[in-house]
Amino acid sequence: MLTVHQFPCLSDNYGFLIRDEATGLAACVDTPDAGAILQELNSLGWELALILNTHWHPDHAGGNAEVKAATGATVVGPKEVERIAAPDRVVTEGDVVMLGETRFDVIDTGGHTLGHITYHDGADHIAFVGDTLFALGCGRLFEGTAEQMWKSLQKLAALPDDTTVYCAHEYTASNARFALSVDGDPALKRRADDVFAARERGEPTVPTTIGLEKATNPFLRAPLLEPGLRAYEAFGKVRAAKDSFKG
Repeated sequence: MLTVHQFPCLSDNYGFLIRDEATGLAACVDTPDAGAILQELNSLGWELALILNTHWHPDHAGGNAEVKAATGATVVGPKEVERIAAPDRVVTEGDVVMLGETRFDVIDTGGHTLGHITYHDGADHIAFVGDTLFALGCGRLFEGTAEQMWKSLQKLAALPDDTTVYCAHEYTASNARFALSVDGDPALKRRADDVFAARERGEPTVPTTIGLEKATNPFLRAPLLEPGLRAYEAFGKVRAAKDSFKG
């Protein structure tokens, strides 16, 4: 069984410390804020074995060196993390990463960056998706194409609906405002109301689930919102609209 400890850091990131309960070994998913990660580790009393990077951006891999120096953890990630510092182990789609007895299957979810990956724990129905999929959103196409990102999102959408999705940022309220501008579905309106209320109370809107995102996320619903276009073209049109949205 996997235990997930989520905590806010930086301006809008979430840090994730995870622990395999069978062995007591722990990992952090990305290193947005080394100081915060080390403080949380100390509070929990966990032994850090792995750093699992999803992509190379500094708010995801920038704390690798400090966390590794303090803990001796092995850095695992896609090859592109070399742009920050070379990982100890490079992984790509189809590879398996073990944290004690917990198995993570690596899924190529490029688009936000070319080499972005997701870590999927099928036994516990958990996915750490970095900046590929957000609650009511998805990552910007900084490096990839709309077609690449759409394929990546479809891989995630194919996971069981009850898969718990840990995304890396608290963007949901702004994503909800955009979603309401392009999609009038009643389920989305209800969810948006819940999101706004949760944020007013200072509560996180992460994690989410695959089923909830398939039902209400305009990026996954893009072919329904833009009929007549090929699916990835419909997605690209919605993504472009989000990029210029001022609401």
